[in-house]
Amino acid sequence: MKIVITEEAFTWFQEEIEVEQGDYIRFYARYGGSSPFHEGFSLGMNRERPHEIGIETDVNGVRFYIEKNDEWFFNEHDLYVSLNEPLDELVYEYKLATNS
Repeated sequence: MKIVITEEAFTWFQEEIEVEQGDYIRFYARYGGSSPFHEGFSLGMNRERPHEIGIETDVNGVRFYIEKNDEWFFNEHDLYVSLNEPLDELVYEYKLATNS
């Protein structure tokens, strides 16, 4: 599994939540809503220090991660985070994980 953050999405993080080098952004399973894999759960995101990182990626010194105990939510899929520019909001896509 991996996390991919597009350049446009990273710019959104910088502008909207003012991330900077050294910050951590966690993606997690949140109770409520729905996802392609789990009815009653959706993807949450916030800035917080990790406890036990399962998957992570570094973009310009900002670490985006998923805790080990939230890996189940992604159902062996990679997380791609992009930006819907007309709406100025993040878009989450799940693509079957590859070994690269």
